[in-house]
Amino acid sequence: MDDVRDDAVDVLGGDWVRRTLPLRPDARGLPVATLVHRRGAGTDPARPAVLYVHGFVDYFFHDHVADALDARGYDLYALDLRDYGRSIRPGRPPNDTTDLAVYAEEIDAAVRVVRERHERVVLLGHSTGGLVAALWAHHRRGRGLVDAVVLNSPWLDLRGTWLERTVLTWLLVHVVGRVAPGLVVSHLGEHYGRALHADTGGEWSYDLAWKPAEGFPVRAGFVRAVRRGQADVARGLDIDVPVLVLASDATGPDDRWHDALLTTDSVLDVADMRRLAPRLGRHVTFEEVPGGAHDLALSPAPARSRYLTAVGDWLTQTLARA
Repeated sequence: MDDVRDDAVDVLGGDWVRRTLPLRPDARGLPVATLVHRRGAGTDPARPAVLYVHGFVDYFFHDHVADALDARGYDLYALDLRDYGRSIRPGRPPNDTTDLAVYAEEIDAAVRVVRERHERVVLLGHSTGGLVAALWAHHRRGRGLVDAVVLNSPWLDLRGTWLERTVLTWLLVHVVGRVAPGLVVSHLGEHYGRALHADTGGEWSYDLAWKPAEGFPVRAGFVRAVRRGQADVARGLDIDVPVLVLASDATGPDDRWHDALLTTDSVLDVADMRRLAPRLGRHVTFEEVPGGAHDLALSPAPARSRYLTAVGDWLTQTLARA
């Protein structure tokens, strides 16, 4: 197993290091997760930590977020979940699962590591990682593992027509996803990814093997897992720490190239997040970021700064009251 030790030099270079987290064997073999942070994080236990969980077809490369949080007094740690980014291994389908609950193992492991170094921990999830983070916080409530939860454009419902939300969901959850979980049922549109990457006119340089513009195949078992998690959200969660949900102020088309790909959420529906945010827990704040992209941290200026400022301000106020 590669780099099962702390402080291996990370692909981000500089003072970034990574730790490979071995996980329990599953039907596909030996999964791992990867925890990334800057060398020296945790030397001051009084500085709160933020643990970041990425979305689908994604991994952590957002060092500018670490810079912004560092300036506000926070150390950032990032978790590449099993079969994502740094944690992709041969023989295992990338970015695929049949049960979102499996990710609790690596979040538990990462929180243990971070808790050894910090008195307070915040969980920050984006998109699918936002759904995973919300479900984890709900099931771990009452244990004092995290002090707050921040969700960046969380995937709380399926974007689509009434037919896709109802009939298609029923078929995937109760039939196809159960008997043929490996069946490819969809592919992501490539437009948003191409708008992000520097090679195709965007601002960001990242590994296209880990975050390809055309995405990875979307399989029936994965959709079943997501829809079951979203059904839990619809019924209502009981996260017992303060929650901040942030989203763009507008939804853009997800099926074609358009000029507002990075100034609207052109992946998910903002109205779903606004409608479902109150069902996440006892103390939920919802905030729109004008001109924000789906990943608010990758929005063009000035929306990116608005997002980072909003997160920093909310954390300062929330943790001061804790």
